Amino acid sequence: MTLPCITAARRFDVQAHVPFCIDAEQVGWIRTGDVPLLARWPDVFDIDSGRVTLAPAFNTVDLRSAALGSVIGALAAEDRIPGWRNETYAIRNAFDAPPLAYIERAASRFFGTMTYAVHLNGVVEYAHSGAPRGAPQLWIARRSDTKATDPGMLDNVVAGGIGWGFGVAETIVKECWEEAGIPEEIATRAVAGRTAHVLQSLPEGTQAEQIFIYDLALPADFAPRNQDGEVGEHRLARIDEAARWIEEGAMTVDASLATLDCLLRRRWIDEDACTGIEALFVPPVFA
Repeated sequence: MTLPCITAARRFDVQAHVPFCIDAEQVGWIRTGDVPLLARWPDVFDIDSGRVTLAPAFNTVDLRSAALGSVIGALAAEDRIPGWRNETYAIRNAFDAPPLAYIERAASRFFGTMTYAVHLNGVVEYAHSGAPRGAPQLWIARRSDTKATDPGMLDNVVAGGIGWGFGVAETIVKECWEEAGIPEEIATRAVAGRTAHVLQSLPEGTQAEQIFIYDLALPADFAPRNQDGEVGEHRLARIDEAARWIEEGAMTVDASLATLDCLLRRRWIDEDACTGIEALFVPPVFA
């Protein structure tokens, strides 16, 4: 049986979407049902049966950002774009590529543009004096009930989107402190795992996200303490507990994939329990 998170990570119907393009480059996916909403701005979008393209008159980053910003503001006022963040994301198909435009983070799923995130597994090899040698545990967070996405669900001890102007290492340090009170001198010891690629349909649009996965060994006497109000609680979990939460769907899709990557790399879980996950470590390909 395939785990629900693995199925969800590629639950995407190409036929129910049209490409969103800037110049000749596809930068996102728009649901066919949302295309008529954009037809109200014929000066901003060129729309045909097969795609939505930003009008060529917007030929600089600033012009594109301004045009999209006015549309996004109007759609948000109509509750078509929920969960306003006041965070800037860049439209770019690769993390190190120059931006084509800047948009409000909440709009990235409406337009299906690529986003980037870090997820960090907080690993405690010997969680307490009574733990048998080799019995690792993981710090797991429960998201605040007021979060715009996945409220109340279980998550990695540290997880966050990478806003424009931040690198991966900077984001790790920033999110480690904000979400778990992990000081910089510990956060900088994070070790890279693999990178997961998610493409899934959600109520608010499309999540097209590249997730940089890291492991961080935490001291046995350290307990996370949230600083920004975005985490409801932290739990120190056995490996079998974390695996059960993943199987039950109690953990977010992104966090489930990051946790499974950690468990697989460390051989703390059998590969047979994660059928299909290897396909998620490469970008999706459409025939």
